[in-house]
Amino acid sequence: MKNKSICCIDNVFSIENLKNLITVIHGENTPLCYLHSFGCQQNATDGEKIKGMLAEIGYDFTDDTEKASLIIMNTCAVREHAEDRVFGNIGKFKKLKKEKPDTIICVCGCMAQQKHIAERIKNNYHQVDLVFGTFAYNKFYEMLYEVLKTKSRVFNISEQDDSINENLKQLRDSKIKASVPIMYGCNNFCTYCIVPYVRGRERSRPVEAVFDEVSDLVKAGYKEITLLGQNVNSYSYGFPQLLKRLNTIEGDFRIRFMSSHPKDATSELIDTILDCDKVCKHLHLPMQSGCNRVLKEMNRKYTVEEYAKIIDYAREINPDFSFTSDIIVGFPGETYEEFCETKKAINRFKFDNIYSFVYSKRSGTKAALMEDNISHKQKGLWLRELLLEHRENNVSWMSRFVGKTLKVLAEKEGRTSEHHLNGRSDENIIVEFIGDKALIGSFVNVKITKAMNWALLGEIV
Repeated sequence: MKNKSICCIDNVFSIENLKNLITVIHGENTPLCYLHSFGCQQNATDGEKIKGMLAEIGYDFTDDTEKASLIIMNTCAVREHAEDRVFGNIGKFKKLKKEKPDTIICVCGCMAQQKHIAERIKNNYHQVDLVFGTFAYNKFYEMLYEVLKTKSRVFNISEQDDSINENLKQLRDSKIKASVPIMYGCNNFCTYCIVPYVRGRERSRPVEAVFDEVSDLVKAGYKEITLLGQNVNSYSYGFPQLLKRLNTIEGDFRIRFMSSHPKDATSELIDTILDCDKVCKHLHLPMQSGCNRVLKEMNRKYTVEEYAKIIDYAREINPDFSFTSDIIVGFPGETYEEFCETKKAINRFKFDNIYSFVYSKRSGTKAALMEDNISHKQKGLWLRELLLEHRENNVSWMSRFVGKTLKVLAEKEGRTSEHHLNGRSDENIIVEFIGDKALIGSFVNVKITKAMNWALLGEIV
């Protein structure tokens, strides 16, 4: 294909013309798309919206790239490993493109929004036909039409568009659980994070738009709704107020959300969670570090002591209240002694789970310019040490649920045996129990009989 970077599309475009063009190309055969979303739940939701758009114009979907006429890599930019995986995948598509030159290969999402990444793909990965960033989803039909019609390569990494398209239909991967973005972007500018640069500034969806979407999902039988935002606490119309509004929806379902920024997590938020019967008694609250100096270098805008007040307030009212957290190991300039402060903090706060990673340098962030003298190998050893510390203490902490009955959403077959089912409690803890597969998709009451470091075992009451 020829190189052709565009900002706007040929005026002859229309949805009908696109459908007709697809029919001309594929005849009576249904075109197939392979789509893979990397990274967070927001990315997965974006992928579901792309699938919804494709279904509207006649595409079906496949897990086999060899059968696909359209291959889409919906990318993540948070860590270097995710980018390496994407480049590894599109590198493999060179052979496929040579054998099937009419296959359209697309790279989109957060990684594609970065100019240096788009240029790298344009110059070195000629098998890729379409590249677009996080602000160009509304132009997807036009871009696909241009690629199919002219056989040109199309690149669109336009800057932030503050509008939110409420008309995009979503083809969801699950019939039990659904994610609902309530806001997009981030204003926090943590020094290690690329998100504000690839997702833009914060903009929130109207309360009624969120309410209507959640209501429709509940009516359709969804049992768990997860509200998404880079920092849900910054929701423009008041996040506790939104939770209270959604809690009035009738039906047998529950509400989760992520993520919450500690600097904005308030006692009002905790009170709202505890007062609303449909809101899970769990808070994902990324701490990132247990050292105040490192937190300041990260631009996190809170101290360990301020973070502790949130956890202490919740557990004073409800001792079983569940907290999970993100931890970055080996931030530039971090010493081993400061890392040990993080180990001390995880023991103090008794997280039900932690998601910990070695610091990943992101071009364009302030942390990328900081001096970093600790080797990646050494940071890996620190990470292992942190995980072992957490696992050693987690069984005793999880044991607080033994003898208690938890409400669990049965989601899939379990790991323990072929007779077990796997689900999560309101506290977001994995629970395995013996049960018939017909229970998948429904809530069950499970009495906990045993605690492990990764899950709870129990029996249906």
